[in-house]
Amino acid sequence: MSTLTLHIDDLLDYTDWQRRKWRDWFEQRGDRALEISAGPRGDGRFEAVGDLVRHIFSAEKRYVERLSGQPLTDTASLPNRNAEAMFQFGGQSRKALREFLTSYPANQWDRPQDFRILDYEIAATPRKIVVHVLMHEIRHWSQIATLMRLNGHPVEWHDFLMSPVLGANAALPQRHS
Repeated sequence: MSTLTLHIDDLLDYTDWQRRKWRDWFEQRGDRALEISAGPRGDGRFEAVGDLVRHIFSAEKRYVERLSGQPLTDTASLPNRNAEAMFQFGGQSRKALREFLTSYPANQWDRPQDFRILDYEIAATPRKIVVHVLMHEIRHWSQIATLMRLNGHPVEWHDFLMSPVLGANAALPQRHS
């Protein structure tokens, strides 16, 4: 079996690229796009797309705080219908994650820690938590893209294959709505 190495920076770069694309998308369409329904079959935490965007950035921020032993930020007051404010917060949460990654002690990455998240007790290593944060973001951006398409708002391709990460991205025609 051959070994393929994927670095956490690759996923950080991919999600940074996605964030830029989404920020541009919301800037072009205005904050009303954040009011699009998240659908009738959710678990009640997310009524609109803006709730999902806030959740992406909040989760990143709060996981870094958990791993750093800091008090958790209450993000409920972050305006979920203001793209500029949310993406500024997303920039802060990403900066905190990158700083955490460069300062965390190398000998601690694989030591499980106990966390209480919602109603769950979880034991996970910091390495696993960081991977989860990035995969969590990728999954929710996909969910948002699907919601937008289902509501008649075309979204460009955001697939990893289309990104500039790891070179040679695909050139697709621009879609306009």
